[in-house]
Amino acid sequence: MKQDTHPDYHFITVVMTDGTSFQTRSTYGKPGATLNLDIDPKTHPAWTGGGHHMLDRGGRVSRFNAKFGAFTRK
Repeated sequence: MKQDTHPDYHFITVVMTDGTSFQTRSTYGKPGATLNLDIDPKTHPAWTGGGHHMLDRGGRVSRFNAKFGAFTRK
């Protein structure tokens, strides 16, 4: 294997949106860097399974229903 082909892998501190933090190994920043998350997997609907309803304020879904609403499934 070639030498010096992999990035520096070191410990950083990750700070969640609720203020909790943990240490992990990463290639982000320099050793001892802090990564502050804007989106937290503890609360974001993409990870928690919430927010399955689709908000449509006269957009794509409404246009689709207006165009194809007459068709019915058999």
